[in-house]
Amino acid sequence: MSVLNIAVSRCSPTVAFCSLVILCILFKVLTRVREDRKIRSLGKYGHQIQSKLPLGIGFLYSMVKAVRAQKNFEFWRDNIFGASGRWTVETRIMNERTIFTADPGNIKAMLATQFSDYGKGAAFHAMWKDFLGNSIFATDGERWSASRKLIRPQFTRDRLSDLQCFEAHMQTLFRVLDAGGSPLDSKHAEETPMSQGKAIDIRDLLYRFTFDVSTDFLLGQDVQSLTTPRQEFAHAFDEVQRMQTIFVRSRHFSKFMSKKSFRDSLKVMNGFIHKHVRRALSLSPQETQQKSQSGSKYTFLEAIAGFTRDPTMLRDQIVGVLLAGRDTTAATLSWALYELSRHPEAVDALRREILQTVGSDAPTYDQLKNMPYLKAVLNETLRIYPAVPYNVRIALEDTTLPHGGGPDGSEPIAVLKNTKIAYSTLILHRRRDLYPATSEKFADPAIFSPDRWLHWHPSAHDYIPFSAGPRLCTGQQFALMEMSYVLCRLFQRFERVESHMQHIDGGNPTLKADIILSPGDGVWVSFHEPKQIDSNQLL
Repeated sequence: MSVLNIAVSRCSPTVAFCSLVILCILFKVLTRVREDRKIRSLGKYGHQIQSKLPLGIGFLYSMVKAVRAQKNFEFWRDNIFGASGRWTVETRIMNERTIFTADPGNIKAMLATQFSDYGKGAAFHAMWKDFLGNSIFATDGERWSASRKLIRPQFTRDRLSDLQCFEAHMQTLFRVLDAGGSPLDSKHAEETPMSQGKAIDIRDLLYRFTFDVSTDFLLGQDVQSLTTPRQEFAHAFDEVQRMQTIFVRSRHFSKFMSKKSFRDSLKVMNGFIHKHVRRALSLSPQETQQKSQSGSKYTFLEAIAGFTRDPTMLRDQIVGVLLAGRDTTAATLSWALYELSRHPEAVDALRREILQTVGSDAPTYDQLKNMPYLKAVLNETLRIYPAVPYNVRIALEDTTLPHGGGPDGSEPIAVLKNTKIAYSTLILHRRRDLYPATSEKFADPAIFSPDRWLHWHPSAHDYIPFSAGPRLCTGQQFALMEMSYVLCRLFQRFERVESHMQHIDGGNPTLKADIILSPGDGVWVSFHEPKQIDSNQLL
């Protein structure tokens, strides 16, 4: 018997356990020493956020608590950046180093100038795989490049200039508004015209509208959520998003959470999409091309099925584009109407431009592209309420970020491979120091003021509502065209939108940040048509 075997056989369980603990501690210490040397050879550490409990548990608990209370913005502003006065800081969560930044130089590096150094990473892909699969939003490298090449050609000007899809669903939206703001077959539908000023939650209707538009554009068949009080696929899609967000923010603790609701909803969602995928694949690539050339109705799914016959690839791209196409557009339109309902002077200017440019007819592509105040309204909305408020990148190799390191944060910060960097577009857009001084020509940046965009343009990476660099949103122009169309048609008909939010949120909107930033308390407004002149009262 060897000396080692004799030693082990004579070792008590207590001694063995203590030895194991000591070995684990030594391993952790040696790992940290090696990590420290690599960091110091690359650059500097950033300012450290302290946690009240070991392993960053106190910080993680406070962050999850803030998310549940819909106070995520306040947590980032006050606890992450405000306490130190730095725009790039770091902490350790479950012994993993995490960097937080709202520095435009660092964000530019990750998204553009050092693009190859940063990506979604394997851990992100594994966490999101059940939902987003290998879509453009969850992959790096060749997979990401293949997805982008597949999707990008579907958003050409020829596709964007066909506005019939928007108009058809806009007419349905008007009928819903005329029915009192409830889905048309709902028992709550009324014969109350909107001109009488009935308060409705326009956020709910806009999510339904954009879901119908997106499914029509992507699949060739809309889900008719504007005319159906509860749509099973829409409900499942929302529930998958909700649970996915909880899992991501709970990090390691998500392993102990029930996933039944997530799995059940995912099954419904996948079943619906795969039905349409099978239909698209029933056409040969030649039949798909002939259908396109014959002038038949365009569908995104059939178009990309002409390039790949992989049903999983098709499913993943549909989910990714649907997430971006519905939620970001609906949320931005909701925020636009939230602010316009509180700023009648902006509505007056917008309506005046619309009527002078378009009149009462349906707008054309060129008309929508040539309305500067309409564009300013959307830019200002996206400045204050960027659709994706928080995002993350993973270092794909040992690298640096240009700012945040050293005693005053002016030196490069070292970033080792697999380090997570969380950044906030919402915080970035609300940094006062990135704006001109408040004056008669430039309103307080905390205030909704579309007029600022008529004579001011931000620096490239101070304003990134659609991201930047190679991952710039491929559907940006489609989203802007859809939002422009909706606002144009609404304010062709209505001369005023009245807010009913004061008694709900006191003028301080609830920033609900799941994946997309949306108004947490809805957007309760009433629309008013121009008053008709009674000819009997004329001389």
